[in-house]
Amino acid sequence: MLIRVINPNTSAAMTAAIGAAAARCAAPGTVIDCVNPTTGPASIEGHHDDALAAVGVIEQVRAGEALGAAGHVIACFGDPGLNAAREVATAPVIGVAEAAMHMATFVATGFSVVTTLERTCIISEHLVHNYGFTRQCRAIRACEIAVLELEDPGSGAYERIEEECRHALREDRSGAIVLGCAGMADLRDRLQGALGVPVIEGVTAAVKLLEGMAALGLRTSKRGDYAAPLPKPYTGWMARFAPGAA
Repeated sequence: MLIRVINPNTSAAMTAAIGAAAARCAAPGTVIDCVNPTTGPASIEGHHDDALAAVGVIEQVRAGEALGAAGHVIACFGDPGLNAAREVATAPVIGVAEAAMHMATFVATGFSVVTTLERTCIISEHLVHNYGFTRQCRAIRACEIAVLELEDPGSGAYERIEEECRHALREDRSGAIVLGCAGMADLRDRLQGALGVPVIEGVTAAVKLLEGMAALGLRTSKRGDYAAPLPKPYTGWMARFAPGAA
């Protein structure tokens, strides 16, 4: 079974780290194909980045469909382009924020999200509301760490994230931590060991959910608003994204 994991930013180093985390949790027989767009933002840290990154997500989902992927993971906590990706995919598409929040509710009555920059918290708040987890999400906390700092061992990122997680457990009365950035994928095991509570990271959560969905034969519905996009011409550089374009 092939699962395509899409890092929507263009950082090859982050893509490699995300792919390694996904591969470690994958079941025997699951092949992880971790990719990133060739054009787009180097990191996703706001609405502007989020909107532009969605185009690259759709491009990579279409390519994964051509390869026969059994599922697609959008490995950015803003879940950019999720609904649009589901329109162009027959295989299931899961965003990492969506996956992590769902999984957190299976193991705790309340969770806190610990993310990177404060300016991204509103995006997470919108997702919490849209996914129906307003009652379970006790807080969204920022460490004021730029996404690309997560790649730098000398940045002190891990220590700052662990500290914020401890504040969340103490002050929010949360029973679980959701890591609010796919770039934190390789920190989950260390944090869970240090904190002694469930720590949910969306890349690995999404991979396991997709494996389960494949076993159940679940595919993206093509009835209603997830039906294939309506055929029409697209102009300019977007012409190649027109429904039916090669």
